[in-house]
Order: sequence, then structure tokens, then C-alpha cells
Amino acid sequence: MSQPRKSALEELAARIGHDFSNPALLTLALTHSSARVGARLDENNERLEFLGDRVLGLAVAELLTESFPDAREGDLARAYNQLVRAETCAEIAQSWNLGDAILMSGGEAGSGGRRKKTILANTCEAVLGAVFADAGYEAAKRVVRAAWQPQLDAIEATATDAKSVLQEWAQGRRLPLPRYLEVAREGPDHAPRFTAEVQIEGIAPERGQGANKREAEQAAALAVLLREGVWQARHDG
Repeated sequence: MSQPRKSALEELAARIGHDFSNPALLTLALTHSSARVGARLDENNERLEFLGDRVLGLAVAELLTESFPDAREGDLARAYNQLVRAETCAEIAQSWNLGDAILMSGGEAGSGGRRKKTILANTCEAVLGAVFADAGYEAAKRVVRAAWQPQLDAIEATATDAKSVLQEWAQGRRLPLPRYLEVAREGPDHAPRFTAEVQIEGIAPERGQGANKREAEQAAALAVLLREGVWQARHDG
């Protein structure tokens, strides 16, 4: 089992988006537990994986609160779970082409270990742990922001199109089309705050707030989708 060439490590670091001051940390992040049977615990990537999992969680939580300043805690939690789940981490690992770089035993590689979702996801987290250990939280957050932005954009697109999704859902259940009412306008003219209510005959109404009528209506529609389980289902499936 050979170590990755320096040039290969440099190419991988470039794909990840971080120039390692200590490249040995990246090598350690790529070292699966099967690669060093009987060696010390800290000679594989498990400790970096533990660290990277926590770094990812904080970075994603911060990105979500920045991207969705008006979202409720429950909405943020659902989006958070989508972004940090193993499937998403494995997709990021594939985008970095980590599978080919992972150091593992011949037996593990022969059983398809380089394509296993769990190994890819764990290695992805270990890489984030390595970036944190190498250069701190801000560097790790930059890597997360760049790599996870397409996933975040997908969530934002669905959230901002909640009215269309709700209309489609109502039609699918042969319900009347949603009606939106402005129920309140507060705050100064330069920073108003609107409250809208969405009504669909046969189900309970919901309210939402926003900086304008459209945002308030989208928030109200999203509230219904979350309550009925529609939004979560669309993201999980």
C-alpha cells in the first residue's frame, strides 16, 4: 500500500479548496482504519472524522442562519439534517474524488470500499477535521461554504417556491386553490414587516412573515408544507 504522491495530494487539496500548511494532516484524513491494522488509534482518520463532524455541524448551522434569517427553528433543523446527512457528505466526497485517494487495505478496496457511502462520508468529515486542525474554523467554514453551496441553493430554491409547491399539492388533493391575505403590516416604512395568512378550504390556515408581501406569503405557504410533511418529503425523496 503506497502513500499518495505529493503532486496527487496537491491536486486533491486544490479540489478541496485548502492549501495545507501540514500536508500530513490530509494524508491522515485519507487513512482508513483498515490501512493500519494493529497500529495506534491516532494513525487512522477516525479522530479527525470525529472533529470534522462537529466542524461541519457548526459551519452548516451558521450558513443556514445566515441564508434564512426569518426561518423558524424547525425549518432550520430540517434543512440542517439534509445538509449533514451521510448521503450529502458522500456526494461531496465524490465531487472531490476522495475515493481514489483513500488509503485502505487491499481487502477493503477489493470489496468496493472506495465506493462505499459510509467510508466516503466519514472521509469527507475527516478532511474537514484536517482543514480545521491545519488552519482553524474560518478555513474549514470556507471549504464547507464552497462545497455545500449547491446543496444549500437547492434547499433555498424549494423554500422560495413554496407557493407553487403548495398549489400543486392542493390540486393533487382536489382542494380549492390557496388564498393569501395580508393580515398585518408593522414597522417603519424603510423596514416594514408583513404578516400573511394562507387559507385552503378544508385545512387549517397558517401565517408567515417577511420583509414584503411575497416573502410573507412564501413563509405562510412553507409553514403549511412543513406542517403537512410535504416539504420534508420532497427533500428526502
